[in-house]
Formats: sequence, C-alpha cells, structure tokens
Amino acid sequence: MIDLVEGAPPVEYELAAEQVVALAAAKVVRMSPGPRAGLWKVRDNGYVGAAVVGGVEVRITPKTPIDRVLFLLGYARRPRGWRQEEVHAGEHPELLPALAHAYALAADRALRRGVLQGYREMEEALPVVRGRIREADQIRRRYGLPLPVEVRYDDYTVDIAENRLLLAASVRLLRLPGLAVPTRRTLRHVIARLAGVSAAAPGAWHPTRINARYQTALGLAELVLRGASYELDDGTAVRVNGLLVEMWRVFEDFVTVALAEAFRPYGGRSEPQDRRHHLDHGRRVLLKPDLVRYVIDSGGKEVPAAVVDSKYKISTGPDGHGADLYQMLAYCTALGLDRGHLVYAEGSAEPYRHVVHGAGIRITQHAIDLTLPPARLLSAVERVAGSILRNDEGR
Repeated sequence: MIDLVEGAPPVEYELAAEQVVALAAAKVVRMSPGPRAGLWKVRDNGYVGAAVVGGVEVRITPKTPIDRVLFLLGYARRPRGWRQEEVHAGEHPELLPALAHAYALAADRALRRGVLQGYREMEEALPVVRGRIREADQIRRRYGLPLPVEVRYDDYTVDIAENRLLLAASVRLLRLPGLAVPTRRTLRHVIARLAGVSAAAPGAWHPTRINARYQTALGLAELVLRGASYELDDGTAVRVNGLLVEMWRVFEDFVTVALAEAFRPYGGRSEPQDRRHHLDHGRRVLLKPDLVRYVIDSGGKEVPAAVVDSKYKISTGPDGHGADLYQMLAYCTALGLDRGHLVYAEGSAEPYRHVVHGAGIRITQHAIDLTLPPARLLSAVERVAGSILRNDEGR
C-alpha cells in the first residue's frame, strides 16, 4: 500500500515494473527513481482520497481538515441546500473513510422514518387497462390484438430517483477499500432498507419539501458517485477503482460558487467558467476565467465589471507566481478591465497588489484560510467579494 499526505515530501516505496507502469499511466501520483533499482520516490499529484491502481492501493490524506474538505465539496454542489451540521466525518483523517462514514450515518438517518415513495411514470404491456392506452404503440406492436394493452400510468413506488441514488452510492462504497467495519455494517443496513429499488441509473432529483429529510444524504451520495471509478480514455487497460478528487478543482469550484453567492445581493450577474472571450481577434486563443461579474452600464448594455481566477497553489516551474499574473493580465486585457483578482488558499500566497508597468492594470491577490470553520470561511469569502466590489466599482 502507498500511503501519502497531500503536499508532503516524497516517500520511498518498493514497486514492481508493472506497478510503476500502471501508476504512471493513471497519473494519480508522481514518481521518480530512488537510490537503487526497484525503489521509487512517490508523492501526490494533486489528488486526495483512496483507490486501487493496477493492484496497488493508494491512500492520499488531504492537508486541509477532512470536515472542511467535505464542506467545500458539498457547498460547491448545492450552496443553498448544504447543511454542514448534519455531516459527521467521525475521527477519520482520510477522505474516503470519512465520506463513507458521513454518508452512511446520513442515509441511515434519512431512512429511519421509512423509505420515501413517489410517483413514477410507467410504460408497460398489461392484461388490463391501467392509466392511458398508448394507441400508437398498441397498433405498432400488437397488430390489432386487444391484449396485452400498451399503457402508460403513474405508479406510487419506492423506485424513485432519490432512492436509486442512495442505493447506487451505498453499493459503490461497499466495493471500495479502507472502510471501517461499522461503516460497512451501516451501509448494508441501508441497502436492505432499499428493497424494491432498482439498480438502474438514478436520474435527476430536485429538492422539495417532501424529500427534505433525504437532502443531506443525497448531497453526500452525489459526492460519492462524483468520484466514481474511471478507466483511462487513451486506450490503456489500467483501471482506477476508488474515490479520488483533485483539490485544485475542489477549491476552484468552491471559490467560484461562494463568490457568486456573495455577489448576488449587489445585483449584476456572475458567469462561472466564462468561455466566450478570446485573447486575439482571430478568436483562436480561448480564455477561461473562473468567474466574470457583469453589470448593466449607463447605456443599458451588459459589460464585464470584475474578473476572478482561483489558484489552489502557486504555479510550478521557473515562473511560479508570475505565471498566474500573466494569465490574469491576459484576462483583463481581453475584457477591457483595469483590475483583476487572484484568490489563493492561504499559505500559498498572501494578500498583495501588483501594478503592471505601462498597462495601468492592477492585479490583487486574495487569500482564504481553508482551516476556518464553515461559517467563518464563508464570511472570509464575503470579505473578498466586498474588497473586489470596492476596488472595481470605486475606480
């Protein structure tokens, strides 16, 4: 087993040649040759979680507190429906056991008052008429025979999207390594309660008053399935089975959603992952800022008012910090803005303002402390939003 900590120095492991090939193909970790043959220096490659890669179990513990990681993941998915007080990660320091523990408890709690039922549209061939006859199908499939009858009706059943999602997440977790025995026991209990629910694709669900008691469990189930097993799409046979998330993407998603929510009371419109802009007139160089805020100008036209890009850590390479500034300079130039904003996880960069020579463009770095409790973390994002508004609208 390979046991790593995000951002920590590399650890030496004995690896067979086929294991090295599988790990290199999956890009889950970074490796370099050790002091002798067969010994490799292994470190994380931006992922946290646990997975089995080419027969090797890999566990990567996040440097951010695990309950904060769960909050970042959940809030980015449903900012107005995520209830952190109902998510309990237990004492697990690793992402997969913690998420499995939190999900198992939430699902068990959701099902204590019974399995949710709802109406689902069914299409079947029956010996009696139920609901409405599908006349076109009856003629096409039965050639004038009166029975069976092709019908469409609404069935009140447990086989609905919400229960399918809980079942899929529970079954998936039981297949993964590193779960505590009590967690596995609870997951089996959840599956037993979902008898009558099919293993078909869950489908979409929407928050309602009726499924309110399910919503925390459903949010966690989505996180479980979001980190689903995957096969590399480049034709290799390596299979990665586990739950892995990229922390830079977790941070980017959280900052984008949280800032958009913080901007909401001030009007305007926030466009995440805005991909309508190009650096050149030939529109060959696409720009992808994480967030662009638009307002209506005096002429009634919607125009960019602020551009924000999030960076989990400073870029690697000789440019390091400078690469992020060059990227933001390109965004400001293309959008016609004289100010841009970079948001980092605190510790990677601290608040600072740069003024670009000859361009009059100011680029401000903001830092957010991910170790803060959820309420204070959101307050920190609101302060960043306030600073952006003051800088950009007070020009």
